[in-house]
Amino acid sequence: MAALLWLLILSAFHGVALAQQRQFNITLGSSLTPTTNSSWFSPSRRFAFGFYEQNNGYAVGILIVGMPKKTAVWTANRNSPAVPSNAVLLLTNDGRLIVQVGGQEISVVNLSGQVIASASMLDTGNFVLYDSDHNIIWQSFDNPTNTLLQGQHISARQELFSSASEADDSLGIFRLKMQDDGNLVQYPVNTPDSSPYSYYSTGTDGVGNNVTLNLDDDGLLYLLNSTKSLRNLTQGGNRRERTIIYMLKIDADGILRIYSHSLNQQNSSVIWSSTDDRCTPKGLCGLNGFCTNIDDQAKCLCLPGFDFVMPGNWSAGCERNFTAETCQLKENTSKYYAMRTVENAGWEDSTYVVLAGTTKEDCEQACLQDCNCEAALFKDRECRKQRLPLRYGRRELSNSNLVLVKVGTIPNEGVPNQMIEETKGKKLRIEILIAGITLAVFALLVLGISGFLIHRNHVWTYRKIQDSRSVQLCEDVAPRAFSYAELEQATSGFGEALGRGAFGTVFKGILAEDQKVIAVKRLDKELVEGETEFQTEIKIIGRTHHRNLVRLLGYCLDGSRRLLVYEYMTNGSLADILFTTEKQPTWEERCGMARDIARGLLYLHDECDTQIIHCDIKPQNILMDDQYCAKISDFGMAKLLKKDQTRTYTGIRGTRGYVAPEWHRKLPVTVKADVYSFGVVLLELICRRKCVDSSLDENESILEYWVYDCFDAGELDKLVKDEDVDRRQFERMVKISIWCIQDEPSLRPSMKKVLLMLEGTVEIPVPPSPTSFLSAI
Repeated sequence: MAALLWLLILSAFHGVALAQQRQFNITLGSSLTPTTNSSWFSPSRRFAFGFYEQNNGYAVGILIVGMPKKTAVWTANRNSPAVPSNAVLLLTNDGRLIVQVGGQEISVVNLSGQVIASASMLDTGNFVLYDSDHNIIWQSFDNPTNTLLQGQHISARQELFSSASEADDSLGIFRLKMQDDGNLVQYPVNTPDSSPYSYYSTGTDGVGNNVTLNLDDDGLLYLLNSTKSLRNLTQGGNRRERTIIYMLKIDADGILRIYSHSLNQQNSSVIWSSTDDRCTPKGLCGLNGFCTNIDDQAKCLCLPGFDFVMPGNWSAGCERNFTAETCQLKENTSKYYAMRTVENAGWEDSTYVVLAGTTKEDCEQACLQDCNCEAALFKDRECRKQRLPLRYGRRELSNSNLVLVKVGTIPNEGVPNQMIEETKGKKLRIEILIAGITLAVFALLVLGISGFLIHRNHVWTYRKIQDSRSVQLCEDVAPRAFSYAELEQATSGFGEALGRGAFGTVFKGILAEDQKVIAVKRLDKELVEGETEFQTEIKIIGRTHHRNLVRLLGYCLDGSRRLLVYEYMTNGSLADILFTTEKQPTWEERCGMARDIARGLLYLHDECDTQIIHCDIKPQNILMDDQYCAKISDFGMAKLLKKDQTRTYTGIRGTRGYVAPEWHRKLPVTVKADVYSFGVVLLELICRRKCVDSSLDENESILEYWVYDCFDAGELDKLVKDEDVDRRQFERMVKISIWCIQDEPSLRPSMKKVLLMLEGTVEIPVPPSPTSFLSAI
């Protein structure tokens, strides 16, 4: 009997030891990578800590395992959560939890100098760090982001912050705060903790500073102080089952919801929400926008005379689509404006003048004649003048308020620019006159001397270039300097034109010394001033050597005449073969061309000495060599041309149909503009047609819209008709192209990611509609 008891004690002790071993399962030196060993699991594998896909990269966080869609309940470094696929999550041997990206180290948690001895992902969803004595020194339950799990709570002065969107876990625009007065309140971010800004409250202020918000194991949400439960926020009870996970989340739309996740059925459902009115959260529609409920869905609209700053991103708000008058103008400019009315709308009151006992017409005239007035709130014969921006707008039938908005009477116009310029010009002319009289005598003295020196320097430099027939730019640069006479002879007086592009005409030529066939581009646009700047840019372009870039062989700098010499491409442009029925390449050939173009762009963006944004990717600028290898041409023109001299379409650099949406929005343009253009070219390669074809039916004339409609409807066969294609590869190509043409630049993948997807080495998630947010408006 004693022996049996001893065996039981040993078994129990062994069980405890095993349990402890399972709990402290992450040791120093352990590491994760996004694409292979990506997670540390809890013992039951319900939760995992590690990498998950985010914004065309990867974030570090805690996930619910076993759901069809990975559900994150905690995210690290929410100001910049995404890291590339070469990142490594590492619990270092010296006790730090970091992400390594190249030579950079990013801390995952802030420990204030404490040293980690081990870590564990618990079955509760709590990620815990321990010191050498197994004391907890940090845990995710004490540092929530946007979610509470069963058994978790937030204390006084703690907050939850929403995500930027359902697909982006970076910081959003709403917050939930457990205040130290006992009140649980929701606000927009960057606002004071005061009632004018709140849009949800439990009304429990004044009950003490030790109140906590708690989520029970059965999914009940309640407030608790040190002695008793103050208020149950949810009613009734839910099933308490091991296969159900409950969580409270402040969603991207600002609403609190409790979700029930069934691990058996692998689905989720909402069992409670703080409101059913989607327009309740303040700031959902940004500045100068207002929210309206349509079929129980929130829809954001702009004030009359305003357009969305970033179509597809409501929270960015709205801006004027006309030029506003200035109070510096002496002339009464109210004749250029009219008042438009928005009914049943409420706004934050930012009144600077109140006019009592007025009519609506009097209120409109008062605002029109006041250049400081940009809108007015009219209700009960009271006119309240407003300056922009207007915030927290929403429309509801119970609100009898009228918003009167000043707009330009001519679309996209307010006060004529000429009038504004004339007003500014009068003052400027006086200043110029005074300065001119002062400097006139001095200028006359300097003019003769400077003219002589400039002339002598110009003649000396020109002769030096002409005399150095085969001079190199410098020893480490390949392009050769040609004389104009050489190139004129090589092209037989520029007699055989190969084509004309945005920047000049290309001629076929043969060099006399070695009979090498060349292509000579005679530039007819104004270039960067001076020979030094031109040579510097040629030097940069000349260093770009890649099999998928057209090689720059030389240049000519002869006074105002500038020419570029390229290798000759025997099979013309991609446009020549793709849009000519009898020359069209096969499916496999087109897939190879897509990879060629992607490799060339990847080199320009990430691998050459100086990053180059092409700005005009299109089939006409993709040339084909004798083996039908695709090579990008004109990739240096964006650097050589002045900013205001490039080919434009309504002021936009690039070519209609291929230009990225950010050009229209006057946003900073990055390499993602080339990704968009590549996406359009990829669609053309898939479908063997131009991106805009007005001869087709209206539903098919714009290629990118038609492709997504077919993709969404499951009718992809329409895109290739009777052509025999590799079905799996075809579907991958379509999904890649849709990701590339997303309106939002941050959603587009990098060219490195694009190439990996084209080569089939990474999985491709289902893309959203390119204009998903815009189409919801």
